[in-house]
Amino acid sequence: MNMNWNYPTAMRVGAGRIKEIADVCKQHNVSAPLLVTDPGVAALPMLGNIIDVCKSAGLNIAVFSDVKPNPTGENVNNGITAFKAGNHDGVIALGGGSGLDAGKAVAVAANQQCSMWDLEDIGDNWTRADASKIPPIIAVPTTAGTGSEVGRASVIVKEDEHRKVIVFHPNMCPDVVILDPELTTGLPAMLTAATGMDALSHNLEAFCSPLFHPMAEGIAVEGIRLIKEYLPTAVSNGNDMEARTQMLVASSMGATAFQRGLGAMHALAHPLGAVYDAHHGTLNAILMPYVLVANRSAIEKPVARLSRYLGLEEGFDSFLKWIMALRSEVNIPNTLRDIGIDDTRAAEIGEMAEADPSAGTNPIQFDAAAYTAIAINAVNGNL
Repeated sequence: MNMNWNYPTAMRVGAGRIKEIADVCKQHNVSAPLLVTDPGVAALPMLGNIIDVCKSAGLNIAVFSDVKPNPTGENVNNGITAFKAGNHDGVIALGGGSGLDAGKAVAVAANQQCSMWDLEDIGDNWTRADASKIPPIIAVPTTAGTGSEVGRASVIVKEDEHRKVIVFHPNMCPDVVILDPELTTGLPAMLTAATGMDALSHNLEAFCSPLFHPMAEGIAVEGIRLIKEYLPTAVSNGNDMEARTQMLVASSMGATAFQRGLGAMHALAHPLGAVYDAHHGTLNAILMPYVLVANRSAIEKPVARLSRYLGLEEGFDSFLKWIMALRSEVNIPNTLRDIGIDDTRAAEIGEMAEADPSAGTNPIQFDAAAYTAIAINAVNGNL
């Protein structure tokens, strides 16, 4: 089941297609790619296989893997140093959200006069970058969650401010994406579940966004259906190639759909991740029902429509019941306290959430106090 797609970018989908990585580089005039990934992926056999394919094709490939689970400005700057030192002319971003985001950020900032922070997703900041100096980016996800392989932004921790900054440029969307389910089969069940729920949060928040974007809305609906059908199988049987493929596709769909916007799940997950260095997908999975309940008055009608499409009994309560059952089935913790987060900094988190760009497209414009209340409910399990 091999497919070539050109929406939202060129996408090569199918088992074993990582073998085409050298051909992809050559087609985009990349002779010396810098492969950016994280230490976990760097220790896996797949990395050696990719290097062998590239070197056999005469490519001068090097690896940079000093990337934290929540990538930092220091990680990106070190990657830029490696990019320049090796005279690289393209980036292969490999991994989960951290490797993909770091690789894209290295590519967008490496040849610029401006700082990466100058490209924070506010107004027209992105115009500060010279698009002609952004090298080709090839993205290869090894998890089905963030969808960063089709995104035009990277989320990077600004250490001195203890916050996650969304760095944006239209040309950060990779030139080519390889969705190879064989690269995801080794992912532990816990990470399969957390990243899969992250993909669900992207599709679901895009669906609930108040902005008018019917194409994104339609993509989100089908992305949610794919996750409903295939995430439990991907978690219970990690070698099921059909489930792994469909989850990769659903992940890319989520990041395509959230051009319509995200919401309070991400507005809270971003500061919680920055302050507590917690896993982003796990945070979204835990926060999901608490945010749905907080948004209920604004989303009851569209969620009822969504529940019909998913084959559930129509209505918000039925949909919420399915979310809770799915979380239980794939062993997602019920509360933030279960992953070591208490409410001592809840007010601070609430203020940061209100200021987060994702808050702008939440169905209800919550103030800091409302975000604080949601965070406290998620700590204590009050639905």
